[in-house]
Amino acid sequence: MSQIEDAWGAGPTDRYEELASRFRPIFREIRESAVEREQTHRLPRAEIDALKAAGFTTLRLPKDEGGFGATLPELFNLLIELSEADSNVTNALRAHFGFTEEVLNSPFKDYRDRWVKRIAAKETSGSGFTEGADNTVGHFNTRIVRDGDRLRLDGQKFYTTGSLFADWINLGAEDEEGNFILAQVPTGAPGVSIVDDWDGFGQQLTASGTATFDNVTLSDEHLNPQRKRFRYSVAFYQLVHLATLAGIGRAAAGDVARLVSARKRVFSHGNADRAGADPQILQIVGKVRASAYGAGAVVLKAAEALQRAYDTRERETSEGQDISVAVADLEVNQGVTVVTSLILGATSDLFDALGASSARRGVGLDRHWRNARTLSSHNPRVYRERIVGDFAVNGTWPPGPYRVGDGIAAKAG
Repeated sequence: MSQIEDAWGAGPTDRYEELASRFRPIFREIRESAVEREQTHRLPRAEIDALKAAGFTTLRLPKDEGGFGATLPELFNLLIELSEADSNVTNALRAHFGFTEEVLNSPFKDYRDRWVKRIAAKETSGSGFTEGADNTVGHFNTRIVRDGDRLRLDGQKFYTTGSLFADWINLGAEDEEGNFILAQVPTGAPGVSIVDDWDGFGQQLTASGTATFDNVTLSDEHLNPQRKRFRYSVAFYQLVHLATLAGIGRAAAGDVARLVSARKRVFSHGNADRAGADPQILQIVGKVRASAYGAGAVVLKAAEALQRAYDTRERETSEGQDISVAVADLEVNQGVTVVTSLILGATSDLFDALGASSARRGVGLDRHWRNARTLSSHNPRVYRERIVGDFAVNGTWPPGPYRVGDGIAAKAG
């Protein structure tokens, strides 16, 4: 069925249904095994491999360079659909789609062409930016230094989401002089170790654990000559989380509707002889679905702002580019509170439409709230609200890319 027939609205472009139809059979297969994988902690290797084989990881590449030429709204709508199947898979691919944007925005032709070819060959990238609490905010303990005729990488990263499934790790480090440096590290290189030790109660299958780099040899080809993230990276990575949340909302809406429809047990003080005819229960189901619908609409509107930021990279002045990126940041930030509140509420409210049996592990409804709560804890929304308020009151543009680390150490330094 199409999005329209499911009442989730039309896709962002006229060709969207044709594009999505290629991947929906895989989405359905991923969803069918989602609960089983969650309960047995079976990582989604086969599911990600199926998406790669179908070209899902090449979506943003131009058609003449081996991709589908998907717009950002098309990409984010597909991420919502994938997240409805399993939010773990979307999160595991988040870093890859971010790296793809980095490549597409690179002003260095040789670098861009080299990595476009690798992405077109269905190679993927994971994440390697966040470190443990012992790094000073604004700095990395991970180092890439010259060692004779080679580059040597040493350090450790946490939240290396998706890297266990990937060919490369997109990594941030510092050089000998403490300057920020970006590198693509082969996951199979000697000295690279990736461990699935993420023990969070949500997003358990994203392999968001520890990566250790011990005397890893790199070459200049592995370095990003630009030494900085792409311009709208903050908004992009956050919007992937919002798209994932919108997909979780759709999955929750579908599950509660299915379970209410099949439910035979009712309460004597209810309003009907079956749950599917009880107006109070139907109201809860409708509220959950409306929350998912609203979240998806917010995501697609913000994706339009990201597309505008991408489109200005060549035709606007530097000032015009800065404004388009700042506006995209603001639109995404404005969406954070709305989407997280809608989906956290929906994934909790759905239990009110069902009896105590809905809390059984075999039903798997708890994963929706756990996953939503975990995603909503990334990049705390309280700061997003302050940024939006500061713009509204004082006209202050959002801050640029940020780092996480020990703030007390930074102050002492």
